[in-house]
Amino acid sequence: MVRIRCREENGSLVIIWEDDGPGIPPDQKESIFQTGIGKNTGLGLFLSKEILDITGFWIKETGIFGMGARFEIMVPYGRWQRRGEKEF
Repeated sequence: MVRIRCREENGSLVIIWEDDGPGIPPDQKESIFQTGIGKNTGLGLFLSKEILDITGFWIKETGIFGMGARFEIMVPYGRWQRRGEKEF
């Protein structure tokens, strides 16, 4: 199962993507964003991070190993806007 949600934090928007898979071991949390790491080409998370970095966003993996992966993407203040009064 995948769950996507977001929250506002100090004027920035944090997009949270979680799954219920095995998760990422603590010693691999940084290396998963390097080129060549992964099951196929090893470019997916590398390119995602590079594109986000260029736009001033950041991504990090914050899940607990054994309980699923959790990625947080931070959209800086002034780079997003809320439309309407719906909650996140």
